[in-house]
Amino acid sequence: MTWTYTQADLEAAALVAATAHNLDYSLVAAVIEQESNWHPWALRYEPSFFLRYIVPLKLSPTEGHSRSFSWGLMQIMGQVARELGYDGDFPRLCEPSVGLEWGCLYLARKMKAHGGNLVEALLAWNGGANLSYPDEVMARMVRYPAQVISDVDLSTQV
Repeated sequence: MTWTYTQADLEAAALVAATAHNLDYSLVAAVIEQESNWHPWALRYEPSFFLRYIVPLKLSPTEGHSRSFSWGLMQIMGQVARELGYDGDFPRLCEPSVGLEWGCLYLARKMKAHGGNLVEALLAWNGGANLSYPDEVMARMVRYPAQVISDVDLSTQV
């Protein structure tokens, strides 16, 4: 197992995952930059998420707290990964190929659920907590080459 990654390694893994889920690479790369700044081992605990969504599930302390962290490059929430069917150990979500697979799966589902409207999909990805999130991500997209173009509405109109 590789524990250190070059930027080129991470970008190549992001391109593979984006392509596998018919997502524009520039979108996936911008989300990664926004969420973790390309740091595969990034972790963030969300205590309010834990109290609101996890405590009622009455899980073991380890499982419950782990679901309340966002993990890896795309900062996918442990709870979201479980809802998508991930049954592995949560720290594996920090391995680029694993975290990118689950993060891109979730992002692709958000895109589909919102009819390809990028603004709405990004708001849903972010949980709607930051209304400027879509603009922040879209501003980062210009730094990366578009690799897969699908039915994505790049307008900032909600």
